[in-house]
Amino acid sequence: MATKKIGIIGDGNVGSALARGLKRAGREVRAVGKDKTAIRDAVSWADVVLLAVPFAAIDDVVQEVGNLVEGKTLIDVTNALDAKMSLAVGFTTSGAEELQKKLPRARVVKAFNTQFAQHMDSGRLGDLRLTVFVAGDDPAAKSDVTELAAAIGFEAVDAGPLANARLLEPLGYLNIQLGYVLGLGTQIGLKLIRG
Repeated sequence: MATKKIGIIGDGNVGSALARGLKRAGREVRAVGKDKTAIRDAVSWADVVLLAVPFAAIDDVVQEVGNLVEGKTLIDVTNALDAKMSLAVGFTTSGAEELQKKLPRARVVKAFNTQFAQHMDSGRLGDLRLTVFVAGDDPAAKSDVTELAAAIGFEAVDAGPLANARLLEPLGYLNIQLGYVLGLGTQIGLKLIRG
């Protein structure tokens, strides 16, 4: 897996942090912003694509990448929030499942959305390894994502099928609420504890 090329769509806080973490881990990475040609070039070049854009931008990205993601692992890092910062979907579907419907030949995996960007380049909060939950229907794609998360420094946990993105997206929203709305700040993170 170490030789796989990683294309990141989105060069904001999340995309930039993941790019730093993956480059530090020795991965070949291209991170691009909104430029349509750059997006197509990065996706064509990449073996694994990370989607780190606002939820409202997904349809534009889908239109740009089309068949270019066919057969590739597509990691959905987005938070499925609407313009009012509320959950946009839930219960009967998720943003990740809707993305899979729009790009049926990609191997969509939901991951990284439950942690703040500030921790995405190291996978850590202080001395603690944070947990990245990985949900998807394709075992090889989940293996790609688990390996990338561990390379950054996270503990990667298999969170089951892509339908479990219905649980991960609200969990990411809870983290946002705790950090920004309830005033705990971004120096918090989620970790699965085993007894």
